[in-house]
Amino acid sequence: MADRDRLRDYRGKRDFERTGEPRGSGTSAGDRPRFVVQIHDASTMHFDFRLQVGDVLKSWSVPKGPSADPKDKRLAVPTEDHPLEYEEFEGVIPRGEYGGGTVIVWDHGTYEPLSHDREGRPVDFAESLERGHATFRLHGSKLHGAYALTRFRSDRDGAGGEAWLLVRRAGGGGRGAPDPRRARSATSGRTLAQVAAEAGGAG
Repeated sequence: MADRDRLRDYRGKRDFERTGEPRGSGTSAGDRPRFVVQIHDASTMHFDFRLQVGDVLKSWSVPKGPSADPKDKRLAVPTEDHPLEYEEFEGVIPRGEYGGGTVIVWDHGTYEPLSHDREGRPVDFAESLERGHATFRLHGSKLHGAYALTRFRSDRDGAGGEAWLLVRRAGGGGRGAPDPRRARSATSGRTLAQVAAEAGGAG
């Protein structure tokens, strides 16, 4: 029931007779929480950054994508929770549907929660997000290292909705976001253009 409620917004925005996106079947969570970064060529090109929290993927739209430079503060705008199966979604959302456009999986893997309180005690990751600041270490094929998500504007501020910053923590290693049109999928090796062309040929 909780899963159904958490995915209500996601399902309410989509016609699953038209889109190939997963409806979400309540797939059980694995031992280690997952993450995925998808490139989404919709009305505006952006990166979708998703972290598994319980039985859903908490999601943010990151226009410029994650950076490997700790000096870069990347805007991250929260979107609706997505089902865990969305980690594997790659394809074309039909024009006229919510989020219409091409999607590839740029990177995916697991992550390690790092949030602690002032006394150094671990804080539940979902709770740290509720409080507006969460730190975590990514273990992907392209992204690895510690990052932080920090809310700097809430819905209550009356300034156009909630907004966060995605920032790489100090330390080397890992890649930043590529030119999205040249980027290749971590699962299929295809570019956005190749996915769109194959979908057009299949149609």
